[in-house]
Amino acid sequence: MPEDLFGNITPDPATRGGTSSRRRGSLGDVTADAPLAVRLRPRTLDEIVGQKHLLGPGSPLRRLAEGQPMSVFLWGPPGVGKTTIAAVVSHTTGSRFVELSAVTAGVKEVRAEIDAARAELARGRKTVLFIDEVHRFSKAQQDVLLPAVENRIVTLIAATTENPSFSVIAPLLSRSLLLTLEPLGEDDMAELVERAVTDERGVRTPAGGMYAIDPDARANLVRLGGGDARRVLTYVEEAAATATALGTDTITPEILAQAVDRATVRYDADGDQHYDVISAFIKSVRGSDVQAALHYLARMLSAGEDPRFVARRLMILASEDIGMASPSTLQLTVAAAQAVQMVGMPEARIILSHAVIACATAPKSNAAYLAIAAAMGDVDSGKGGPVPPHLRDAHYASAEKYGHGVGYLYAHDQPHAVAPQQYLPDDLVDARYYQPTDHGFEAQIAERLSAIEVLLGRASSPDSAESEGPERSPKSASESSKIDTIQASSDSPT
Repeated sequence: MPEDLFGNITPDPATRGGTSSRRRGSLGDVTADAPLAVRLRPRTLDEIVGQKHLLGPGSPLRRLAEGQPMSVFLWGPPGVGKTTIAAVVSHTTGSRFVELSAVTAGVKEVRAEIDAARAELARGRKTVLFIDEVHRFSKAQQDVLLPAVENRIVTLIAATTENPSFSVIAPLLSRSLLLTLEPLGEDDMAELVERAVTDERGVRTPAGGMYAIDPDARANLVRLGGGDARRVLTYVEEAAATATALGTDTITPEILAQAVDRATVRYDADGDQHYDVISAFIKSVRGSDVQAALHYLARMLSAGEDPRFVARRLMILASEDIGMASPSTLQLTVAAAQAVQMVGMPEARIILSHAVIACATAPKSNAAYLAIAAAMGDVDSGKGGPVPPHLRDAHYASAEKYGHGVGYLYAHDQPHAVAPQQYLPDDLVDARYYQPTDHGFEAQIAERLSAIEVLLGRASSPDSAESEGPERSPKSASESSKIDTIQASSDSPT
C-alpha cells in the first residue's frame, strides 16, 4: 500500500472504501441469483427479527448503530443474525465495512486491514471490522487486534458460536462488550417465513406472483428451522423451487418433505452444543425425567455423537447418581457399554435406550460420590495419622517385636464377621464418610450399617440405651437378629 505525504498508508484504489468483494462482504451488491437468506438480509435494526433483548431503546446495539464507539462480541448459534447485525451497524453509521473470516485470514491480513483503517480514520471515515468465527483466531492473531481496539482505530464486531470466555484472550474480551444472541422463537420464525413469500425480495413464481404456503407446511417450516433464520429461509427457497418443478404455486407439507430431507440437528461435537446437550442429558437422567433423557440421547446420536462416549457417561452416572440405591444398575451400564462396543450403530441406539431408561427410572443416591469426596477432602487437608498398630502388616518375623498385628481380631472369628476394633487412624476415629439415604436398596444398607456401627462399638443399641458402665456389650440380641435378617435380604440387591 502506498503512503501519502504525511506517512499515512493509503489503501489501493481497488479496495478503498471496501469496494472489493471481500471487504464489502455482507454489504456487497445483492443480485437476483443470491440466496434468499442474503436477499432478505435486514437493512436496518428495526428489520431484524428476534433478539429483542438486545434491540430495545438505549441498548448497546442501538447505541452502536447511532455511532457510539465500542467493540462487541456477538456470541450465539448459527443463523441468529450475527453477520446481519454487523452489516446493519456499518450501513447505519456510514462506516467502511470490512469482513474477515478467522478461517482464512492470518496475521498479515489482519495487520493490513488495521493499517487501512488507520488511514481511513485519518480522512475522517471510521471502519467496522467484522471477524466471523473469531474463536478460530490464534492468540497471536488476537494480540494484533488489541491496539486497534483499545485506540478505537476500528470498531470490532466479532462473531462466534463458541463461548468467548474459553476462546478469546482476556485483554481483548475486557475491552469489548459481550452480547449473547438467542435462537429465534417460533413467532420470529413464522415472521421470517411470511416475509420470504410476501417481501419484494422474497421468492417469486415464474410468473412473478407469490407462493402460497399450506398452514401445516408453514408449521413444519417453523419446526424444521430450529431457531436458525438462514436454515428456514433455505428451506423456503428449496420448497418453492420444488413446487415450481411440480407445476404448482402452493407449498404443501408433501412438497416441503420432498425438498427438505430432515431437520439438521443443532449439535457440534467439538463445541458448546456438545457440552450443553450432554449436560442436559445427564441432568435429565439424574432428575429421573426419562422422556427428556431419551430426547437428548436421540439428539446426540442423530448428530453423530460417538455412542461409546454416551455409554461411558452412563457408567459414571450409575455410581455417582444411583450408587447403592440400585447397585445392579452399574452392572447394567457396563454390560451396555460392552454391547455398544461389540454391536455398533445403528443397533447400539437400542442398547443405549435400554440403559438410559434403567438409569432414569432407578432410585437415586449420591451417597457414594459424597463419601469419597469427604474422605479425599480429609486426606487432602493432611488428616490421617499412623495406621493403628494392630492393623499393620505382621507377616515378617520381627513384626510382633514392634507391636504390629498384636491384638488384631480376625473378622471371620467374630459373630456376624464383624470385629469390634479401631480401624481408622486416631485423628479420624469419629469420621463418618458414607451416609446412606433411604432411597431404594440403600434403605436396607442404612439399616444394616446402623447395626454394624453398634457391633463395632461405635454406636449404642436402642435396646441398651438404659445400660451404663463399661460392662455393657455392644452386641445386643436385637442387633444380631437385625444383622441376620438384613444379611438374608441383601444377597440379591435390586
